[in-house]
Amino acid sequence: MSDSTEKTSTAPKALGHLRVLDLSRVLAGPWCSQNLADLGADVIKIERPGAGDDTRAWGPPYAKDADGRDTSEAAYYLAANRGKRSVTVDIASADGQALVRELARHSDVVLENFKVGHLKRYGLDYETLKGIKPDLVYCSVTGFGQDGPYAHRPGYDFLIQGMGGLMSVTGERDDLPGGGPQKAGVALTDLMTGMYATIAVLAALSHRDRTGEGQYIDMALLDVQVAMLANMGSNYLNSGKAPKRWGNAHPNIVPYQTFACADGHIIVAAGNDGQYQKFVEVGGRADLAADARFASNPGRVEHRDALVPLLAEMVKTRTRAEWIDQLEAVGVPCGPINDIADVFDNPQVRARGLAFEMPHPSAGTVKLVRSPMRLSATPPCTELAPPLLGQHTDEVLREVLGHSAERIAALRDKGVL
Repeated sequence: MSDSTEKTSTAPKALGHLRVLDLSRVLAGPWCSQNLADLGADVIKIERPGAGDDTRAWGPPYAKDADGRDTSEAAYYLAANRGKRSVTVDIASADGQALVRELARHSDVVLENFKVGHLKRYGLDYETLKGIKPDLVYCSVTGFGQDGPYAHRPGYDFLIQGMGGLMSVTGERDDLPGGGPQKAGVALTDLMTGMYATIAVLAALSHRDRTGEGQYIDMALLDVQVAMLANMGSNYLNSGKAPKRWGNAHPNIVPYQTFACADGHIIVAAGNDGQYQKFVEVGGRADLAADARFASNPGRVEHRDALVPLLAEMVKTRTRAEWIDQLEAVGVPCGPINDIADVFDNPQVRARGLAFEMPHPSAGTVKLVRSPMRLSATPPCTELAPPLLGQHTDEVLREVLGHSAERIAALRDKGVL
């Protein structure tokens, strides 16, 4: 963990000229808006009074204050909401809807992840807001998109990983102990949808800047998951044969998998015959390279079930550190399988400053993960901690909309804020 608290950057902000009105919650939408905030956009996060983003309650763990007590800020929420200003608005009320429309008129982007058609009844849909601000970029994130037979179904990452094919190629082989479908350990489809939404928003803004034309963006988790199948999807489309699970092995390269050492696990990725030969020579089993069955990769793939147990026995004889040192010395690609504690203690992760601390109004400081985007002239900015619920309501209504203290107090008295 970095010992230094993040300082306010004086570098120019790549998106410092933009304002994003974020009506989304949980992960896919907030991941997109956090990317935009990291790049300097003014992100106004609209939340339900008294409750806020669902992930505020998705704990423990929670950030702790200076005395080690839990705050109300769930670690899940902290992961996706830095750099934003929180404004509480009851969008079910007419006054709340008017406030959101007014904020949209002063924004470049609206981001939302409500069910299809839900915001239309509030007058917060694209067609309505486009009438207020014609060059608005409006991005909707849903499970299945705005059309098709599943459009009105709710979408959740876990379900989409299954429906979209990811779990059919993730997990141990069906014929081995522990075999069967397995979801990814993080909400991968949500995160990738947030990334694709970020790209789409930036593309739409570039088009707007050239033409003055805003547009609507329809992002669907299922679409993203199908696109993410990448070579697996292409393999099926071009062969007619659905790929299967291979666990930590590779369907076309042997050995390219995990092995248990005397004290942990390593990955060995021998991508050619020379690397394989060096691997077994280091292990004292040069005979496994001389064996005609195993001399070439096609042979090793064909005789995988005979070879892999022999390699597994060989690897068990030494520690993880011994294998990594010896294989790196001869140019065989290998590496450890780290738990999360190992990750943040890794010297490369430390050198890159990926973990950092920043001031927080209730916790004192919070520990976060830095954006991986490294720009030389406009580096990501981390000036605002993930906000408390409604922390910036008065500030935004005053600065952006010009509302008086009396007007804000009256809205609060009516339960709008």
